[in-house]
Amino acid sequence: MSELAVIHGVLHSYVDKWLAVQPAQRVALAFVDPAKYPGHIALAALEQELLSAAYGIREPQVALGKLNWWAEELSGAAASGGRHPLSQVLFDDERAHAIPAERWLAPVLAAMAQLEEGTAADFPAQLAAAGSLHGALATLETAWWYGDEAAPERAARAAVLGHLLYALRRLEDDAERDRLPLPMARLARYGLARTALRQRSAARDEAVKAQLTDLQSAWHESARLPGPLSVFRALESREAERLLRRARGADDPLAVLQQGGQGGFGTTFAAWRAARRWRGSEAS
Repeated sequence: MSELAVIHGVLHSYVDKWLAVQPAQRVALAFVDPAKYPGHIALAALEQELLSAAYGIREPQVALGKLNWWAEELSGAAASGGRHPLSQVLFDDERAHAIPAERWLAPVLAAMAQLEEGTAADFPAQLAAAGSLHGALATLETAWWYGDEAAPERAARAAVLGHLLYALRRLEDDAERDRLPLPMARLARYGLARTALRQRSAARDEAVKAQLTDLQSAWHESARLPGPLSVFRALESREAERLLRRARGADDPLAVLQQGGQGGFGTTFAAWRAARRWRGSEAS
């Protein structure tokens, strides 16, 4: 049986969208058996659906309409079992019913609230702005994987940092958007106008490296925060940190970011270790 055989038909397409953004998670699926844990995979795919609506739709009213649909869906899924394939898988699991309704709604409400936010003033403001949506997603995820008592702080910060690194990878594509991946203070420090972000220059390279330096420091600090990481979050964070280090030492840091991760045995070993920690927590 293939790794996704249990998640077939229309649901398969949502999982494929998640794997297209995070291809390393195919390795993690070898350790999180889809036949035994379909809800874990459906939750990751749901997260990708919400992020795609929050960041991938350029017209705010269209994004708001999609998020409103999800708000209605998740509000009623506990009673109805859900209409969407992802909801149906999730709410077929007793874990979903053990999580308070407001926790299911929190990411959708946070996504709506940030739709028209502009570029953050500085790096701490970026962390705070991304924390509402990504923190809510990580809190839901932590409760699903480890129970409502598990601390979500480390997962929330890892989710925020992963998002900011992914946004930086899209610097050229998103140069015309209201919310830029580089904060205003960094743009001013390196004399970068919006139009200059599409073309490589010494100033852009230095600005990107400065952003990577702040991200790397924040990642080191996040390791001291309380709480576990899901297998998927642990692997995402590990791969992102590796990519960050490669880019920071490169002559053209943005080009390295755009190339993405390299995978390999280290990725498999990291997924195995993350799954071992998770299974150990289930057994304890």
